Amino acid sequence: MSYKKATHVLPQELLAKVQEYIDGEFIYIPRISNHKKNWGAATSTRQELKDRNEQIYMDYVAGEHMEDLAEKYFLSVKSIQRIIGQLKREHND
Repeated sequence: MSYKKATHVLPQELLAKVQEYIDGEFIYIPRISNHKKNWGAATSTRQELKDRNEQIYMDYVAGEHMEDLAEKYFLSVKSIQRIIGQLKREHND
């Protein structure tokens, strides 16, 4: 999320009206629902996590223990179990 100066994007009359309600403070204006982006759509984070999870699964299939994977990837054993379970289902479908 980035900030924009209200004086640069709002007409003066509208800015004056908004200032009647909130003056000199931050305000969040939500997106119109059909303009919302899915989580990770604006960055590479979603793909990076997908790649990481695939690598965890491949390491598991190659014989690494879940406890070792948790330490290697700085995750809890429960998270490793969840990732492996999810990818087992995907790979078997």
